[in-house]
Amino acid sequence: MDEKSARAALFEAHRPRLRAVAYRMLGSISEAEDAVQEAWLRYDRTDTADVQNLAGWLTTVVSRVCLNLLRARALRREEPLEGPSDETGAPRIPDPLLRGEGVADPEQEVLLADSVGLALMVVMESLSPAERVAFVLHDLFAVPFDEIAPLIERTAAATRQLASRARRRVQGQAPAPDPDLGRQRAAVDAFFAAARGGDLDALVAVLDPDVVLRSDGGGVRARHTVVLAGAATVAGQAVLWGGLSPFARPALVNGAAGAVVIGDNGRALSIMAFTVVDGVIATIDVLTDPERLAALDLSAFRG
Repeated sequence: MDEKSARAALFEAHRPRLRAVAYRMLGSISEAEDAVQEAWLRYDRTDTADVQNLAGWLTTVVSRVCLNLLRARALRREEPLEGPSDETGAPRIPDPLLRGEGVADPEQEVLLADSVGLALMVVMESLSPAERVAFVLHDLFAVPFDEIAPLIERTAAATRQLASRARRRVQGQAPAPDPDLGRQRAAVDAFFAAARGGDLDALVAVLDPDVVLRSDGGGVRARHTVVLAGAATVAGQAVLWGGLSPFARPALVNGAAGAVVIGDNGRALSIMAFTVVDGVIATIDVLTDPERLAALDLSAFRG
């Protein structure tokens, strides 16, 4: 193997981790791929013979690319995913990672090695660029603060404070889900059964009293981009959606029990991610943006 091929092979060995870093920072699969490709281009034209910690060097490079993208978004006064925020200020739902239950996907396992659910990704969308970089690198990838600080142009102490502030926000708004997938699925199945039957009491019973529902309809459905809170309010909305329940196909959404809703005509109507805590549903994140749904490969959930 010549030197160029050896360098390429070395980079490929690091690619899965770099993709995981970029996805958590950007919430976009395509942008994460672009960031990793940019890291490859910089690596390819740089003499790294004296680099003692290549993994750390590559992580810094891809993080800097992501930070620039996050700052550009902020300057455009846009939400982290494409399209302007609607008047309600509702968050954009990041790109979901989907697979069928019981279906192995080693690539996704790497991306989700630390169980980054969609609810956590949604909350991270509200962090400032510096907060998000500090939180992702330190809390999710154990990068020391003194290595993160130069990247975001802060002192190590200020970087620690940024990560701490981000951590408090995340913990307050994105509770850790039950680790038992069967327990998650039981709560989600109960939710759909109650919605299908229009049973408000059963819906309220399976929802946390402070449940939050976030729905992203995209630019063409801005009026449907909403944030609802409270069991009674969310249960009432679920009853209105009850007619769609028979079309819900079980799915793992970012590693947690969820559903892909496919209409009779084979068109995707929504992707629903649930956070189940202590047997009840704490958050529901729904992607209904038709443009983004059309761009996803949902063939495994049709037919």
